[in-house]
Amino acid sequence: MQVTDLNGCPIEITNLKEAIKMARQYKEYSHEDKSFSEFDKRQKAYWLDMYKKLTVIRKQSSTIKILER
Repeated sequence: MQVTDLNGCPIEITNLKEAIKMARQYKEYSHEDKSFSEFDKRQKAYWLDMYKKLTVIRKQSSTIKILER
């Protein structure tokens, strides 16, 4: 499956569970050095956006599985 990232680039997702795990971790990351604060803001926005998109896909696929039963 593909997800369009915050920059409009298509990202191929081969393992949804692992991708969600990674995005969850990365969205909380920040440098101790405050000179990276602007970079950290952009990265946090990117990974938060990706996390939200991935969790929506997971929820939709769970709903589809329930409806197929």
